[in-house]
Amino acid sequence: MSEPILDIQGLTKIYPGGLKALDDVDLQIRQGEIFALLGPNGAGKTTLIGAVCGLVRPTSGTIRAFGHDMASDWRHARGRIGLVPQELATDMFEPVYRAVAYSRELFGLAPDKARIEEILRSLNLWDKKDERIMALSGGMKRRLLIAKAMAHEPDLLFLDEPTAGVDVELRKGMWQLIGAMRERGVTVILTTHYIEEAEEMADRVGIISRGRILKVDDKASLMRQLGRTEAHIALANPLSALPPAIASFPVELEQGGTSLCYRGGDGTGKGKAEVAQLIKALVDESIDFTGIDTRESSLEEIFVSLLGEKEVAA
Repeated sequence: MSEPILDIQGLTKIYPGGLKALDDVDLQIRQGEIFALLGPNGAGKTTLIGAVCGLVRPTSGTIRAFGHDMASDWRHARGRIGLVPQELATDMFEPVYRAVAYSRELFGLAPDKARIEEILRSLNLWDKKDERIMALSGGMKRRLLIAKAMAHEPDLLFLDEPTAGVDVELRKGMWQLIGAMRERGVTVILTTHYIEEAEEMADRVGIISRGRILKVDDKASLMRQLGRTEAHIALANPLSALPPAIASFPVELEQGGTSLCYRGGDGTGKGKAEVAQLIKALVDESIDFTGIDTRESSLEEIFVSLLGEKEVAA
């Protein structure tokens, strides 16, 4: 396996007063992937991004980006990293085009009108290029943040809650834009508390709580390991008790014996196969049914479950 584009080892940040925002974080990011860092407010997501981007000084630990130590050799790596923060921090009276062009020049790159136009057009901001930032809508201001971050053509892009406060349609548009970035070869790390955002776009998912990484895995693998299958089977005739062949499955009678509920597959990813076996057992036992409703647990349910387990353990 090739060297990770970002390698974080033992990263800890303790603020004055004793708040431990990051607690011995290890994280490796692969080139070209979209990585989603999930966690509730105050989990340490923004602090982690700030540490990598040079906005927060870690208490201990190491950060290597593109093979460079960010503590001693940050100049060689910082220009290859882009950041889209949560809040817009720029001159609200500045025109859109000038703001994006200035962001490029801040990194020592030569002016490139064609590149700035390409970025603004890709974000549907070209017709707003001469307008002052203060005149933009909330969604357009969010796009402007991305344009400013893309102006110096970063290889690694951080998006801190990129769709917070925007409507569903704009959020979907942002997802398409992030996918296009990946196609250009940009590695994307996004923090979010919108679970569907990670489910839609991410290749891998990391879950962080109270400054600690609880789990990192490929999205599909995470859902196979921790997902559950739930099936509700409507019975043609109510049952007062389950035959032994049926009771051997993780099932319960509900709604006065008229519904059979299966909940299983946790940790195995084989819930669907077990539901099929259950259906066969019902047929063998001559138990008629009129309908089956099967669903898989979502990433949100896995996220909540993991956080709940850690809370209990704490």
